[in-house]
Amino acid sequence: MRIGVPRETAEGERRVALVPEVVKKLTGSGLDVVVERGAGAEAFIPDAQFEEAGAALTDDAATVWQSDVVVKVAPPSAEEVVRLGRDSVLIGFLAPLTNAEGVRALAASGATAFAVEAVPRISRAQSMDALSSQSNIAGYRAALIGAQEMGRFYPMLMTAAGTIRPATVLVLGAGVAGLQAIATARRLGAVVQGFDVRAAVKEQVESLGARFLEFDLGGDLEGEGGYARELTAEQQERQQELMAEAIGRVDVVITTALVPGRRAPILVTEQAVRLMKPGSVVVDLAGEAGGNCELTLPGETVVRHDVKIIAPLNIASTMAEHASQLYARNINALLELMINDGALALDFEDEVIAGACVTRDGEIVHEGARNAAAAATA
Repeated sequence: MRIGVPRETAEGERRVALVPEVVKKLTGSGLDVVVERGAGAEAFIPDAQFEEAGAALTDDAATVWQSDVVVKVAPPSAEEVVRLGRDSVLIGFLAPLTNAEGVRALAASGATAFAVEAVPRISRAQSMDALSSQSNIAGYRAALIGAQEMGRFYPMLMTAAGTIRPATVLVLGAGVAGLQAIATARRLGAVVQGFDVRAAVKEQVESLGARFLEFDLGGDLEGEGGYARELTAEQQERQQELMAEAIGRVDVVITTALVPGRRAPILVTEQAVRLMKPGSVVVDLAGEAGGNCELTLPGETVVRHDVKIIAPLNIASTMAEHASQLYARNINALLELMINDGALALDFEDEVIAGACVTRDGEIVHEGARNAAAAATA
């Protein structure tokens, strides 16, 4: 059985789906791995390291795409999808709830496609949770961006010239990215608050040394899969009013709030930005879903009301080496579930396999992806 690792072609994508450490495990168990030359270059992984791990290298992308299993990071382009055969298996980020055209193309190819972001968030699948591994990186980077762009110290400094008060940081959304942002900002010496509509995360926020910011919006608002559920219009309005007051008192706001398949909720209004001190910073990690800040321009840095608003896209890719290492381990754990005695053994009775599968036998089998595709053509 052969596993193919193509070079990523999406703009700005620097990660690679497998790293030599994982390739060595796969080849050591009797599997063939073929890697397109230069696949790891942007993650500072030279071809020679893949070769030393037992992979075969090729300049022919078609050879890679004709493998039994193709592992990717970014969703495949239309040109890449047509290279898949009906017996092919594809694993990668596929954006099943927002990439209707791409999902329909995958179904038309006949390939069996698995979206890593659709892996169920259950204890047994934690090692396969690529969303969490990459979100950890995003949260870490967001805290560093806030520190770099603010132009003031994060920690309290006591000097001969007097004492400098520590910066105050507010992290909105206490999922994986938010908790990592809180932990990193705390390590840098800032005074940190964390906010989430889910009451269950209060203990996690406080365990990192941050204060949990609470608003009464009408009970616990945790939805399926551990995500926050979408607020009603009245709850959103009330939250924005209370949030604006809290935002006006801090130096850096880091936003991480997402609702799968929907536009990111607005947590930072223009009025809230107006209340912030000149030189303050908003780092919006929800830019790819429209942004949590009303003034966000996805992928850009803008200054509004003397506040810098930064909305980086694909932020995990900016730490391509470690991001690739973590992602490759997620892929390896998923492959271990799919392979038995050196051959594919896809058990669609398994909730992880069934939950992650997006297309199969020419059909869109993932309910959310199927609904999204139907809505896009309505």
